Parts: sequence; C-alpha cells; structure tokens
Amino acid sequence: MMKKENMYSKPLLQKGLGSIESHVFSYDIQTLVANMKKNHSWKKGELNAMVLLKNPEKHIVLTLLRRGTEILSHQSNDSVSFHVIEGKLKFHSENEKVTIDQGMMLTLHENIKYKLKSNADTAFLLTTSNSLTDTDSVKHKSANSYLIDLLARSNMN
Repeated sequence: MMKKENMYSKPLLQKGLGSIESHVFSYDIQTLVANMKKNHSWKKGELNAMVLLKNPEKHIVLTLLRRGTEILSHQSNDSVSFHVIEGKLKFHSENEKVTIDQGMMLTLHENIKYKLKSNADTAFLLTTSNSLTDTDSVKHKSANSYLIDLLARSNMN
C-alpha cells in the first residue's frame, strides 16, 4: 500500500515562462485564506489577493473581498472563472444576474463586460485563461490581466 503524503507549496509569484507540466503546485486554500485574513490590509478593511499561478496562458489569484466591495471590469480576450471558497458574490452582466454561493463556480467566455459585488466577506479563486493563439497573445494586456495586477498589487501594501 502506497503511503499518501500531503505536500503544500509556499504561494509564490511565478516569474518567467515555466511550464505547468514541469511543476506541480498544491495549496491548502483554507489555510491560505485564514492566513490572509490575518494580514494588515484585510484588518484595515481592504481587499487582499495572492497570486498562486502566473504565466502567459493562465493566472490564478486567491482573492478576499470585504462585504460591499464592487469590481467593475471589462473582459476582453480571456476566459475567466470565479470559484467562491467562502461568502457570496453577485455577478452582473448585460444579460445575466447570478449569485455565486460558497462552493460554486461561474465561468465566462471572452468579450463579456461584468460587475462583481460581494454581499459578505468573500474568498474566491479568480482564474483567467488566455484564448489568443497567436504569438502576440503573450504581449496582450487584457482588462482581466489588469484586474489581476490590481488585486495582486493591493496585497503588497
């Protein structure tokens, strides 16, 4: 019988173009959320974000929002998903209004304008995947990339 071993990596911002096939990253999300809630910025009532994966094809950001926080975004050439770990998000687009409860995930295709609002203190995973296939996709700076950068910078203060 093979012994099962739990391995957790430190949540580091990846730099460069490392391939996900060559590395395995495992995170204890509940522990990360608990630690992020101890952060000074969270205690001051600000949002908090931690980049778990960043490469040209995909970004994954663990994000904590305080109740009542609104994020206005324009999604351009990325697909995106929101997976709520704790709390609740209200998603609004031109044609849809959806509540994303704890444990639920919402996915969007590219080119959708949306607004998010947290109705409670909320932790969620924001994942973006670049849908461009040409070599210029690495240079493309979408609005979702801007949102990820904004969330990541808010954690550095």
